[in-house]
Amino acid sequence: MDIILIITLLVVAFALLFDFINGFHDTANAIATSVSTRALPPRVAVLMAAFMNFIGAITFVGVAKAIASDIVDPFALSTPEAPLIGSVVILAALLSAITWNLATWYFGIPSSSSHTLIGSIAGAAIAAAGFDILNYTGFIKILEALLLSPFIALAAGFLMMSLFKIIFKNTNLYKTNKGFRTMQIFTAAIQSFTHGTNDAQKAMGIITMALIAGGLQHTDDVQGWVRLACAVAMGLGTSIGGYKIIKTVGGKIMKIRPVNGAAADLASATVIFGATLIHLPVSTTHVISSAIMGVGSAQRVKGVKWGTARKIVLTWIITMPISALMAAIIYTILNLFF
Repeated sequence: MDIILIITLLVVAFALLFDFINGFHDTANAIATSVSTRALPPRVAVLMAAFMNFIGAITFVGVAKAIASDIVDPFALSTPEAPLIGSVVILAALLSAITWNLATWYFGIPSSSSHTLIGSIAGAAIAAAGFDILNYTGFIKILEALLLSPFIALAAGFLMMSLFKIIFKNTNLYKTNKGFRTMQIFTAAIQSFTHGTNDAQKAMGIITMALIAGGLQHTDDVQGWVRLACAVAMGLGTSIGGYKIIKTVGGKIMKIRPVNGAAADLASATVIFGATLIHLPVSTTHVISSAIMGVGSAQRVKGVKWGTARKIVLTWIITMPISALMAAIIYTILNLFF
């Protein structure tokens, strides 16, 4: 029991570290457009995002419950004969996800924290108990959300920008840009709030999994201290900022003007918050980048830097299988010691 408690405490610590890294890794996505158009200075944008992420994180728990029980059944991970398996699986998944997040942050690649965490949980669980351990109904539902949300965001960005073009076609360009630059302060805040409602939930879900696997909790309810701790970790991580990723998302996909930034923010925030309301985790990275591509396509298809977009999409594709493999290897190594 002492070993289970120690591993559970390690899981909690690494989950909060994952949330902290997620904060500075994915914050860039939420504020990239407002920083690149100079609607907000980077420091102000980051602090605002930190506050709004915190508010969003403590408001909802539906996505956390999906992470805790829809990928694998946490009650089935450990057995009386092997009580440590569940805790070690979750620890391996977190170590894998943190490693991938740090690697992609270092190279300035807007990778998905959602993909790496979900892939890592699946990979470590399969290494421990085979493919039958997966909750295929819930897992496929999550995969569908992850796969479809970028296409929905692309369409939403295209439609939002097309609508703006119709509404403001006879407006003075200077006045329009000035107005949208002000509007971006609010759209960036909304974007950061929705990021907190979805992304911070993932660490809450994995801590809840660990508490169940360790026999310290017998329902999938997210405890109050878990919500608060994850919200604080996400907020602190956000306050650090991720300027390398801001540069990629804010300028290397397309040249963003205030009207483009506002359209992309509104489109992606709508998609993310919609997913939160139906308790599905989505990648804020994928959604925001796709919304920017949709906005750029509505303005001028050739204006989108599709070479950069291809590199981002390639990273999206490889993240989940690489994370699953890494988690399986880490689990195998940890299993030698536990």
